[in-house]
Amino acid sequence: MTDRAELASWLRLTLTPGVGGEARRALLKACGLPQAIFEASQRALAAFVDPAVAERLLHHQCAAGIEAALDWAEQPGNRLLTLVDADYPQSLLTSADPPLLLYAKGNCGMLNRPMLAIVGSRNATAQGLRDAEAFAQALGNVGLTTVSGLALGIDAAAHRGALATPASTVAVIGTGADRLYPARNEALARQIAEQGVVLSEFPLGTPALASNFPRRNRIIAGLGLGCLVVEAALRSGSLITARLAADSGREVFAIPGSIHSPLSRGCHQLIRQGAKLVESAQDILEELRWGNLPAMASTANPAHSEQGDNVEQVLAFMGDAPCQLDTLALRSGLTPADLLAMLLPMELAGRIAQLPGGLYQRLH
Repeated sequence: MTDRAELASWLRLTLTPGVGGEARRALLKACGLPQAIFEASQRALAAFVDPAVAERLLHHQCAAGIEAALDWAEQPGNRLLTLVDADYPQSLLTSADPPLLLYAKGNCGMLNRPMLAIVGSRNATAQGLRDAEAFAQALGNVGLTTVSGLALGIDAAAHRGALATPASTVAVIGTGADRLYPARNEALARQIAEQGVVLSEFPLGTPALASNFPRRNRIIAGLGLGCLVVEAALRSGSLITARLAADSGREVFAIPGSIHSPLSRGCHQLIRQGAKLVESAQDILEELRWGNLPAMASTANPAHSEQGDNVEQVLAFMGDAPCQLDTLALRSGLTPADLLAMLLPMELAGRIAQLPGGLYQRLH
């Protein structure tokens, strides 16, 4: 857990205006933690960034914003996650321009689970909404957490489908974490904060500015193993998210539609550019090589096999008291992804039960 003084330094680095991501990373690479940056002289900092940036960092006053964010983080369910925090999503570290600080509401222990981005049009068709919800639910039932942007239309439908599964969902928003946008999704956002996570990189109080949403999209793309576009016009934020995902080495999937529908043209363009055409969730699982999950159902029966032994070891590490996935990962030495691949068949076989709050309980 990062202490208050250290968090204050991270906040100061991110709240100082006019200091971009490239400059921040250069300073962190040169100095280490943010505290060391602010202990350095202006001349020393100017060796790595523009002198005006160095001066701004050392002299700009943002104490009020820092205190407000620290107070917000002390409220139940709220967290500030820095690059060095254990719960910071490791997948973002391999993406372009990872945020230095994230404002999070909910179960941060699930941020390193395997995820898939599902995005699409705000003005979706009824079929598109059904597809988004069905795909998210099918993928969630085999352990893939849905990440999306809490927008109206496809995003909201994907979140709803994922909330009905053990894998739940992550919403990345383009406003401050203390603001819920759009207002029509306020109840959905509160449900996600209870069952999943709401994430933002923007300072508290940040309104819904058009320029923020493309930046929000890079986090959605970076969190997922891949990105599924359900419906999208030719010029849409969903295509930006898909491009960012491809640029970060993620898989891109698209659902085809009618040649007469404007909302199919974005998906068809992605397919022509190399995105995988998908008609079912199984198409995605095969591309992600997730096909070992159904076969693992047999591990629920004790057997003299390596998989059976692993299941028994996980049950032993779980003990008699409910525990969270990250706790089980620490005890067992397995990754959260490997554990999720084992826990679902164990749950289906009645060996364990998933409880509210992301807890797992051994059943006798």
